[in-house]
Amino acid sequence: MPEVSQAAQIPGGAPEPLAEVTLESRLAYQGVFFDVVNDRVRCPDGHIGTREYILHPGAVMVVALADDGSVLLERQYRHPVGRAFIEMPAGKLEPGEDVLTCAQRELQEETGYRAARWQRLGAFHNAIGYSNEKIEVYLARELSLGATATEAGEVLEVFTAPLGRLLQWIDDGTVTDVKTIIGAYWLERFLAARGASAPGAAGTRA
Repeated sequence: MPEVSQAAQIPGGAPEPLAEVTLESRLAYQGVFFDVVNDRVRCPDGHIGTREYILHPGAVMVVALADDGSVLLERQYRHPVGRAFIEMPAGKLEPGEDVLTCAQRELQEETGYRAARWQRLGAFHNAIGYSNEKIEVYLARELSLGATATEAGEVLEVFTAPLGRLLQWIDDGTVTDVKTIIGAYWLERFLAARGASAPGAAGTRA
């Protein structure tokens, strides 16, 4: 059963004036991948409302940059929307698992690659209206190929593409996965800060 939330605070420790107070909380659905919670809350204006949301264990995405400047990508079928998507490698955290350990594990299991250099790029909440999921993003470099270890039913096509081509796919709507879009732009920013251009970018951006 989820715990009733405590008073929220804004950065710096001050009380959050927009916080909703949880009056009661119940587990509405317990699944294999995530749980669904139903809360009764009191809003700042006194209104009593219902909040339903997904409790997610958290996830990690890997921006894997090859020595030639290309980006490691996957094509994977996503059942809720009924089609395959181009994505960066990612996966959920196991209970008690370290975030970097998860990133390293997911990269190796899904793609067969390992990386000698790792750097955290940031983190984001991807669905704040109905989930507490937070995705940590790591940059992986100096890749070496080994063997994959995907689970049964985890069918992937692994390939590489220049960052410029990935950015063009984002521009034209070929890539719509939000975590991959964020990862691509963060990688572009990372390279720009070091004076490097996106490989394959010439003539692809407006």
